[in-house]
Amino acid sequence: MAPQREWFEKDYYRILGVSETASAKEIKSAYRKLSRQYHPDANPGDATAEERFKEVSAAYDVIGDPEKRKEYDEVRRLGPMAGGFGGGPGGGFSFTDAGDLGDLLGNLFGRGRRSGGAGPHRGQDLEAELHLSFEDAAAGVTTSVHLTSDATCSTCHGSGARPGTAPHACSRCGGRGVVSDSQGLFSFSSPCPACAGRGVVIDDPCPTCRGTGTERRPREVKMRVPPGVSDGQRIRLKGRGGPGRNGGPPGDLFVVVRVAGHPLFGRRGRDLTLTVPITFPEAALGADIAVPTLGGGPVTVRIPAGTRSGRTFRVKGKGVATPKGTGDLLVTVEVAVPTKLSSAERKALEAYQAASDGSSPREHLGV
Repeated sequence: MAPQREWFEKDYYRILGVSETASAKEIKSAYRKLSRQYHPDANPGDATAEERFKEVSAAYDVIGDPEKRKEYDEVRRLGPMAGGFGGGPGGGFSFTDAGDLGDLLGNLFGRGRRSGGAGPHRGQDLEAELHLSFEDAAAGVTTSVHLTSDATCSTCHGSGARPGTAPHACSRCGGRGVVSDSQGLFSFSSPCPACAGRGVVIDDPCPTCRGTGTERRPREVKMRVPPGVSDGQRIRLKGRGGPGRNGGPPGDLFVVVRVAGHPLFGRRGRDLTLTVPITFPEAALGADIAVPTLGGGPVTVRIPAGTRSGRTFRVKGKGVATPKGTGDLLVTVEVAVPTKLSSAERKALEAYQAASDGSSPREHLGV
């Protein structure tokens, strides 16, 4: 656990009424006694007791744990060297804005984080939509995405300064973007007020971007859509997002693909689906039928005699070709039932019915 700023301000041993050399058993005993004394159930409506109970619990949470207690003791040992704890014997030292001790000790050994400094910052990731036809999504296409976003200023090319001029290093922070305030053993860093943490000063800002180095404008980003992209798929375009700051890399652009439907074909992964109507004689007697393919000529599918409506036939290699392989065409046949019959058709069907052996396809229902 990272030491907290409260560790500088709170004397947990004093709160529990034990010495700094107290054993774990003594600390636990003191905690139990005080927690019973100040428990909210024993003091209903007493805000002071409730606050005392929270304080006792927080103290035990730290020095009642061997590892936390060890860290806490080390913080107390270092504290007086830096001017004392807030409210402690050294007095007068405030950590209100200093963050947790991890940052303080990092600064102590030269490893502090430079919050708001002039270091490079990666650009923002952006997202855009691309609408494709069914055919283009299956075959792959080179196209463009149009979006409006922040981009590197076209006038100053990201410097923020008027053309013909250039930014110069901030004299106050020496180009670091942060200034340090030493307080004894510890050193505190904060963004430089002269350059707002950028590390550079622009005397003559660019009239287009007003010194920011970026402008919001329409953009056209060319991209290659791989074959077999599916509806809702996200394609990452590395480095095509928002511009970086202070020499940082740009973000990425994520393109969400929206694929339109097709009047004939459906899709199931790499496989294409197609529903084809057949006549009753073709289903009963068998037939060779021609079916279309996507982006190619027709192929022949053999329908065996006695094919039932809803049966699916697989045509190898006629699906979507993707980098991971090519799918198949799944042809599902449906027996078309005529809604109107000519006189000759009716007579032929009546003759077929008369010639049948009288068995019913519903015999298994038992009715």
